[in-house]
Amino acid sequence: MISSKIGHRLDPVVLSLYRSILGQKAMSPNLISCAGTLFGFLAASLILMGFPATGAVSLIVAGFFDILDGAVARGAGRVTRFGGFFDSVLDRYTDMTVMGAILFVYVRQGSTGYAVAAFVAVIGTALIPYARARAEAANLSGKTGLLERPERLVLLIIGLFFSSILGYIIVALAILTHVTVIQRIVHVWRQTRKTA
Repeated sequence: MISSKIGHRLDPVVLSLYRSILGQKAMSPNLISCAGTLFGFLAASLILMGFPATGAVSLIVAGFFDILDGAVARGAGRVTRFGGFFDSVLDRYTDMTVMGAILFVYVRQGSTGYAVAAFVAVIGTALIPYARARAEAANLSGKTGLLERPERLVLLIIGLFFSSILGYIIVALAILTHVTVIQRIVHVWRQTRKTA
């Protein structure tokens, strides 16, 4: 996918920033993943407290850590199956917490339509990685589709910075996350047809 290729290409830049801050001090990729999740939780808390733009900044930091953990793991030759699994689980915590905070804000405001859209978007956000995981468990490729995690985060960050358009972005996510799930279902189905 485009997003994963971009992530790998950003490795030198991300590692350079990391070393300029911490020098050559080694830090566990799993610890970096945890730090990213804490910033994700902070973003959700700020959204709940009515500070969406500050929440967006925290989400940017969380995204940086999410890129950094992989870059450090690859750069130090510390890529492990557990690390990939652990990072993926923590990513889901961030995704669901931030989306849940937005859903709760709309419920609190009495914006029923946007609250429903946020709920639908939460389901789609959860199903995208699940569809890929189930495909890979069956030894099939499931990494395809319109909206990978980086694209979803960028859309959310834009919406949080410009809260007047957040509702429209949530509606777009409600639609496009499920389009992505359908794309993955079709992609897996096509693979099974070839091997049938």
